[in-house]
Amino acid sequence: MKALQEGAYIKHFQYGLGVVTESDSERTLIEFDLHGPKKFVTSIMVVEAAEGTPPKRKRAKRAKKAVAKSDVAAVAVEQAESAAAAK
Repeated sequence: MKALQEGAYIKHFQYGLGVVTESDSERTLIEFDLHGPKKFVTSIMVVEAAEGTPPKRKRAKRAKKAVAKSDVAAVAVEQAESAAAAK
């Protein structure tokens, strides 16, 4: 079997509907609506074209910025000093 076109909307008997995200003559990666990403051997994969258009994908959430350890230590020192001054 040859590679599938990226962005193709397909139907798999076990995982349901999905979108081809990567495909070559050896491996195919499909992002399924309900089961997430799955990788297949292209030559033995059994899929059929799905009707309709794929649903809009949610964008990946941004990772929160890491706080430097020096900033955390400075805040801890300030809290300790203010607690000591309150006594």
